[in-house]
Amino acid sequence: MDFSALTFTNSMIEFIQKTGIFFYPLFACSLAGLTAIIYKWLSLSNARILPAPLVRKIESLKTPDFRSISQELNQGQSTFARLAHLAINHSNREAEEITRIVESSAREEVLKMHSGISVLNMVITIAPLLGLLGTASGLVTIFQGLGETTNHISIAQGIAEALNTTILGLAIAVPCVIAHTYFTRRIEVLSARMENLLNLFLPSTSSSPKP
Repeated sequence: MDFSALTFTNSMIEFIQKTGIFFYPLFACSLAGLTAIIYKWLSLSNARILPAPLVRKIESLKTPDFRSISQELNQGQSTFARLAHLAINHSNREAEEITRIVESSAREEVLKMHSGISVLNMVITIAPLLGLLGTASGLVTIFQGLGETTNHISIAQGIAEALNTTILGLAIAVPCVIAHTYFTRRIEVLSARMENLLNLFLPSTSSSPKP
């Protein structure tokens, strides 16, 4: 076990040495991407956006009067609880005004749900470019030394080492692309679900379909 760990450590050190100075910005990109993924995983959980127990309770109510759960919504920390409580607090106003207030707050909440996605976009764009830049820099160094050596094996090994930065850049970007797609789709699903449920809290005239 110790031998395997030592071998892995030596392999990682050798890989870092072959990657050169471009390893450090790529490592920073990997940390930024990992942090963004963990943050979005926690911030888009059901408990923070649309708690299942609260949804079941709302769907089980047989009357359109939701004031019975107003206190529970007021104490809730989820996105849906805040929007629903806002609609209840302004229920004495005109239907159009209630809808406008809720929609304005909903847009702000959706923007909050998208926070962190821009970091993933940045990593997806920058990591492969840094990898290509490192490879191009390594190839320039190799080709500059062609006149000093005719050892084709050494040249081939140098090219392979130069490609390490491209591999590392793509290895960082691919998980971020997967996470970006998943989180974007999850935001769309949660937003649509909240919109349907919030229609229950709005006057019927405001939630009727437009011609």
